[in-house]
Amino acid sequence: ALWDGGDEQAGANAARLGELGFADPDAAIARMAAIRSGVRHRQLPEASRERINALMPRIVELSAARDNPDATLARCLDLGEAISRRAPYLALLDEHPAALERVAGILSASPWAAEYLTRHPVLLDELIDSRLLFAAPDWPAFARQLRATLIAHDGAAERQMDALRDAHHAQMFHLLAQDLAGALSVGRLADHLSDLADLMLQITLEVCWTQLRNKHEPAGTAGEPRFAIIGYGKLGGKELGYASDLDIIFLYDDDNESAAETYARLAARLNNWLSSRTGAGVLFETDLRLRPDGASGLMVSSIDAFRRYQRESAWPWEHQALTRARFCAGDATTGAAFEAERAAILAMPRDPMKLRGEVADMRRTMHEGHPNKSELFDLKHDAGGMVDIEFSVQYLVLAHCAAHPKLARNDGNIALLGYAGGLGLIETALARAVGDAYREFRRLQHALRLAGEPYVRVPAGDVARHTEATRALWQQVFGPGSGA
Repeated sequence: ALWDGGDEQAGANAARLGELGFADPDAAIARMAAIRSGVRHRQLPEASRERINALMPRIVELSAARDNPDATLARCLDLGEAISRRAPYLALLDEHPAALERVAGILSASPWAAEYLTRHPVLLDELIDSRLLFAAPDWPAFARQLRATLIAHDGAAERQMDALRDAHHAQMFHLLAQDLAGALSVGRLADHLSDLADLMLQITLEVCWTQLRNKHEPAGTAGEPRFAIIGYGKLGGKELGYASDLDIIFLYDDDNESAAETYARLAARLNNWLSSRTGAGVLFETDLRLRPDGASGLMVSSIDAFRRYQRESAWPWEHQALTRARFCAGDATTGAAFEAERAAILAMPRDPMKLRGEVADMRRTMHEGHPNKSELFDLKHDAGGMVDIEFSVQYLVLAHCAAHPKLARNDGNIALLGYAGGLGLIETALARAVGDAYREFRRLQHALRLAGEPYVRVPAGDVARHTEATRALWQQVFGPGSGA
């Protein structure tokens, strides 16, 4: 009756929803009435309308059982409208009560997750078997299955692009479900998302190369490209979130006379396959601006050109970015050449005073570019936040890597703080305190993004201990009066 009652029952139905814990029962009744009387619903096949009639009382009941019944019901209705013309999805939810309950749980837990599932309803299939949904990632099995699917669609580029996106969305949805269930720490989740991104880059590269390899005879063996994908930023540092862009560059190490032209075509095709929107969505948003000469530079560079640029033309901030870079996919030999060059660049002797000023100037520029006029503390950009920690670590790496090669390891900011403390570059207690701060900032940032918040800001008092430690590190590294 709550779903299919007429206007004369609206008052009684609203009262019933109020008893069930809804804060605004009139709005819920009005929303359901609007759906029921709308053109979309009235034009559905009778079988689909019957499915919806059967589902709605259960959806109301499941929503009422949540801490936020109004929001849960609204998100369930959004999803219902998105799939109303897809009879198989209605049947799935009608015939699998446990899957419907999992849907309500996910939609209740996170507006971001609700929007993601509504945008990709094909993921409803993943909710049928909880054992598979909550299983730890099996990357070799995932790769084998995806490669087999791509081979089955050989010659059909659009279907292959959709298959890549569907596989990525499904695996990410598994991780999302585990995350919302409290089964993954933020660090472990980021590791999984980064491993998944590496694998998707590798397999997409393989498909793109297959389409080009007959036009190029590489100097390597077995017709494989001497081409590597290098990750920077969150991908490079293995701190990916669900919606993170991929900061990547492309390098090659091939003496063939047509190598530059061929790898330029490969890079363009690869970037198109990653970032184009198909019926299944986008695989990744990519940012290639960290390549030599930035947006005005070539899309792909040889290792030799990369080496010359880094040693002769790169800005200090580009060396800062290199502290978080790593080989992600492609030819292992080319990747190893990059890693060796990265270590050599980081170990170049630098004037500590000059470097300190350059890093502090860049920090001030970033701070000015992200003004915060609210009374809340911005976890990332405000003084005492995540960027201060990251810049402090980058300075420590660039200033001391020549004497302490251990600092060239791309082991993450928390580990690098520990190394710096162990080497006596900063106080060990401070290294631990700032590591704790960074871990907590990341946890809060992740929670706010799942909650759909546009900014990662919290009351300053909630993180006062952590911002104090971060400011102390900044003062110890850059000196008094050098704050952003």
